[in-house]
Amino acid sequence: MRRLVASLPLALLLAACSPTPAPPQPATGQAAPADATLGSAQWYAWVDQSLGIDDSQGHDPERGSPAWNQLVQRKLGQEAPQSKPGSPEWQQSVDALLRTRVTAPSP
Repeated sequence: MRRLVASLPLALLLAACSPTPAPPQPATGQAAPADATLGSAQWYAWVDQSLGIDDSQGHDPERGSPAWNQLVQRKLGQEAPQSKPGSPEWQQSVDALLRTRVTAPSP
């Protein structure tokens, strides 16, 4: 019992000196618009920006088209949702995944 009481101040000191983890951020550092409804133009634009799909020159597939959905699937790789691309379940999974992605720490 004495050892426990004696080691308590040391444990408290170590806990106080530990760094606090930073909260997770989206992959691009930009949060999804609060009012972006799944499947809306704002939501598609945010997914484009988050995954780096839009090349700003109009060469990309139309947002929400089957080709666009497949491009999102490829960009997500192994993390891609298993539901049918473009379906409401797929959009919800993509949204949840992008909202929880964290950026790699800078060296």
